[in-house]
Amino acid sequence: MNSGTVKWQRNIFIASFIIPTLLFFGVFTIYPVVQSLYYSFFDWSGMSETKTFVGFDNFKEMFHDPIVWRAIGNDYFLVAGKVIGIMLLATFFAVALTRFGFKLAGFFRSIFFIPNVISVVVIGVLWNFIYNPQIGFLNAFLSLFTSEKVSITWLGFSDHTIWMLLPPAIWAGIGFYMILLIAAIQSIPASYFEAASIEGAGEWKQFWSITLPLVWEQMKVSILNIMMTTLNGSFVIVWIMTEGGPDNSTQVMGSYLYQMAFRQFHFGYGASIGFIILVLSLITTIVLQRLMRHDPVEMS
Repeated sequence: MNSGTVKWQRNIFIASFIIPTLLFFGVFTIYPVVQSLYYSFFDWSGMSETKTFVGFDNFKEMFHDPIVWRAIGNDYFLVAGKVIGIMLLATFFAVALTRFGFKLAGFFRSIFFIPNVISVVVIGVLWNFIYNPQIGFLNAFLSLFTSEKVSITWLGFSDHTIWMLLPPAIWAGIGFYMILLIAAIQSIPASYFEAASIEGAGEWKQFWSITLPLVWEQMKVSILNIMMTTLNGSFVIVWIMTEGGPDNSTQVMGSYLYQMAFRQFHFGYGASIGFIILVLSLITTIVLQRLMRHDPVEMS
């Protein structure tokens, strides 16, 4: 068999893997994006056959819509809160369960991972019960420290309800990233820590000089993943717990898209919101990647 035939067979073999992937990506990713952009140029209910071409009017309307700006602010508030909360707690528990040799480490890993096998819908319903002003766990717990029964409506105030969505969102994500960081920490040779101990470095110094630089790549992936899943997936827990209320104070872009497209049948406007979510996700990803491109060795 000559070299030309071998090269041709190798190209056919490679193409047999790449072409189905490209087709799948084109049908289920590129086509919906193009279709969403197309519908964003129309005034359409999504139900009738009549579509009126309005050009960029939907985007102009978004620019003057205060709920859109509030939804974008809420999206980035949840991104920042989840990144900080999840990464701090996941890193703390990962270090505690690997470096300090708890006998029940396996048990605690399972406990923390449980929220990851529960549907987000179930998590939202569970935390709605915890926040319930009459029979909720949180008010019952606070009542133990007062002479009167506490009955705070945790999800009823427009100025702080968005804060109440952070605990369930953070709790739902800790386990997965903790397991990821545990695997990364356990891959660090024990001799590194032994040598540091001999040199007199304490646990805090070992964390900053050994653990953090060597798990930085996994932390970067985790931060990007939290950001993407929050911008694109915070809709579920927001809709289950508050439906964007009260007074649109917890509205995120995903929930506002759903409300516009499937509650108010302003489908063209909803499509334009969906396209803006894609643009914001791409811009945020690029910015974060540039901010986190430090060499791990330089951090130590």
